Amino acid sequence: MGYEQVSVEQEGRVRLVFMNRPEKRNALSEKMTSELIEALEEADADPGTGAVVLAGKGEAFCAGADLADFAMITSKTAPVLHREGAASTELFKMGLRMTKPLIAAVNGHAMGGGCGLAAMCHLTVASDRAKFGTPEIKVGIFPFVIFPLLIRAVGPRRALEMALTGRSLSAAEAAEIGLVNMVIPAEEFQAGVLRLASELAGRSPLVLRLGLNAFNTAMDMEIAKAMDYLNTLRVIDFMSEDLKEGAMAFIQKRAPEWKGQ
Repeated sequence: MGYEQVSVEQEGRVRLVFMNRPEKRNALSEKMTSELIEALEEADADPGTGAVVLAGKGEAFCAGADLADFAMITSKTAPVLHREGAASTELFKMGLRMTKPLIAAVNGHAMGGGCGLAAMCHLTVASDRAKFGTPEIKVGIFPFVIFPLLIRAVGPRRALEMALTGRSLSAAEAAEIGLVNMVIPAEEFQAGVLRLASELAGRSPLVLRLGLNAFNTAMDMEIAKAMDYLNTLRVIDFMSEDLKEGAMAFIQKRAPEWKGQ
């Protein structure tokens, strides 16, 4: 599939999906949003892909919404604004829908919606030059749609602090509050991201799918009900061919050959 504002590369079992508007600091236009959804869905459905990396071309990860679109807001009706917002909201739900690990590779600024994308991904790796923030408050907007993702990533009080102050965070600060999993020196960034993604892509597809299901479901359940639900997933895992293969490969000191069943 050809895209105009997104580019896709494959490195072994790792699919790299790039936001490709470097001249606009990869701001989220309507077109880019729809293309990102399509590219991520395609990657998730591809049996040859075991993990997905979301990155930005150029010096920024994603500057958030395109400010050129904001200039048009007052001329749009409420139904139009709601329809456009619903379309962009689908992108921020992709972390809940994907069955393969989705890693944000933040090489530069991740602001507003870009910060939301980092929070949406299952894991976030940042260059030591990366910056994070939700500066929308400074122009009279609250980060409504991405706010639940921020709460999940950093907790309610930190999320509220980010949203109300609009302060920019360094990669180290973002890691300290839980928004970032790993900080890598800029000169080693690409290799480090691929190393992590390749490691995850080498795991059992079934166990990855069950694990992401467990994460997304248990987060929103009362703890006792979550334990009961996760016990069901454990039974599925215990009865899988991949567990038998993994155990045998460990005993025989060889790499497992996963079937995803």
